[in-house]
Amino acid sequence: MPDSKPEALVVSAATAASPAPDAPPPATPRRSDATRGAILEAARERFAADGYERATIRAVARDANIDPSMVMRYYGSKEGLFAAAVAVDLKLPDLTAFAREDVGRALVTHFLDMWEENEVLTALLRVGVTNQAGAERMQTIFRDQLLPVARAVCPDPEQMPARAALCAGQLLGLALTRYVLRFPPAVALPRQEAVAWLAPTVQRYLTAPHP
Repeated sequence: MPDSKPEALVVSAATAASPAPDAPPPATPRRSDATRGAILEAARERFAADGYERATIRAVARDANIDPSMVMRYYGSKEGLFAAAVAVDLKLPDLTAFAREDVGRALVTHFLDMWEENEVLTALLRVGVTNQAGAERMQTIFRDQLLPVARAVCPDPEQMPARAALCAGQLLGLALTRYVLRFPPAVALPRQEAVAWLAPTVQRYLTAPHP
């Protein structure tokens, strides 16, 4: 009787070399992701340029080179589009990880990094100073993200909201003059010098005794 082992080995080797029939194809970016990204980028630029009231779904769609119905399909309304376009995670540092005397510098440095790397913040600030929807969005970010950070180092919890508001005033004031209104001296100010000027003030707001 002929030995069937060589044939079995050939069959086994061929089977091992063949890809599994159920193996999924390599992942590729979905067209919907690219469309969403184009819509959000166009929306940020449009809201920043025109403000909330004047910006329209049709204008955003034209800028993104798509049909307006696609914007409505993904975001439902202008309010939904605005909320998605200006969704911001400030990624604030844990100030308790720094020496107490360094928390002001850490916070100012972080915000300058964010402003210079994230066009969403600039768009939101432009809308926020001219429109109620933008202002409310800024207030939400302030309440949900900055207050807990300030609470971690504030010497008196009851003073924490006021202290955080004072910090926001300093940081947003610099951002407004440097990145939105673009006052020449504010734009020309070297980054490290801006930190050196603002850090002691923010430090005082966060940790100094009540005046």
